[in-house]
Amino acid sequence: MTIPLVDLHAQYLPLKDEIISGMEKVFESMHLFLGENVQALEKEFAEFCGAKYGIGVSDGTAALQTILRAMDIGPGDEVITVSHTFIATAEAIILAGATPVFVDVVSDTCLMDVSKVEEKITPRTKAILPVHLYGQTVEMDPLLTIAARHNLKVIEDACQAHGATYKGCRAGSLGDAAGFSFYYSKNLGALGEGGFIATSDPEIYRKARMIRDHGSDRRYYHDLIGYNGRLDEIQAVVLRAKLPHLMEYNQLRRQHAQLYTGLLAGSPAKSPVEHPENQHIYHMYVVQAPRRDELQAWLKERGIGTGIHYPVPIHLQNSMKNFGWKKGDLPVTERIVDQILSLPLYPEITDEAIQTVAGCIKEFYKST
Repeated sequence: MTIPLVDLHAQYLPLKDEIISGMEKVFESMHLFLGENVQALEKEFAEFCGAKYGIGVSDGTAALQTILRAMDIGPGDEVITVSHTFIATAEAIILAGATPVFVDVVSDTCLMDVSKVEEKITPRTKAILPVHLYGQTVEMDPLLTIAARHNLKVIEDACQAHGATYKGCRAGSLGDAAGFSFYYSKNLGALGEGGFIATSDPEIYRKARMIRDHGSDRRYYHDLIGYNGRLDEIQAVVLRAKLPHLMEYNQLRRQHAQLYTGLLAGSPAKSPVEHPENQHIYHMYVVQAPRRDELQAWLKERGIGTGIHYPVPIHLQNSMKNFGWKKGDLPVTERIVDQILSLPLYPEITDEAIQTVAGCIKEFYKST
């Protein structure tokens, strides 16, 4: 049995006719961006998140960068975030002209260690950017308390958290603004790239909406310096077709995760931990496994796809050398990146496939 890490085709096929029909309507009108589908998606996904406003953008990096720009965060400013995330989190900060300041993560959830945040605050700090990694939200109440005490903005990196909740509130409604990615493998994924900004702040909304369209709110009149960060109509068609099914997809992911956790109980491969105040939507099912590289090779030999999200923390990337970070600065982050392994997980995966993966993992530790 071959088991891929992700099966995009399985989700597309049931929606194929609806997606193709929507695309044909776009081609007939030739209104290819910022048309009725983008406008409808902006309303629908904002409502889903529990935010007042939504802005469709080209990708998740653009979403975060646009938020930072809309908050007037730039050169000389610092933004506190984590190193255990995709590079885009730090890229957005740097592209906005600011400096990322990293805090360590909590070992069991791989999320920002909120207890470490306050010690990193300086007079240059303007925002905190928690990452809701793998589909689980950061503990937001204590973080929001810290932000309020120091008059800081809170920007959610919700690029992997479409529908995840903290104390019953969805990602996208927990901070001042949130950036989402619609990269094709996300829980709500385009057939290509896409992104989204959710906020309930009217001024952030006004400025971000202009920045994503060359700093303009009417054609050829440019009040701000922006760029082309627009979401196109074709991707909005795909996302609107998938959005009504998102909670069903998320529930299936949760059920699959529970099966994995039960099957791997007692194994050296440690299952992910779900914080009791959260509803994890398992964008990825990431175990922490001793002898990770050997295990990954073992699974590959048996036709099982896996991933490592992410093998090199941002503060140790070559592109970050000028910022002065060094090995040993974030010990928890540096330890877990040698153990994390993403197992196959998508709504359509079968129980048989999960049982096969778990069985191979247990066999590895028994026989090697």
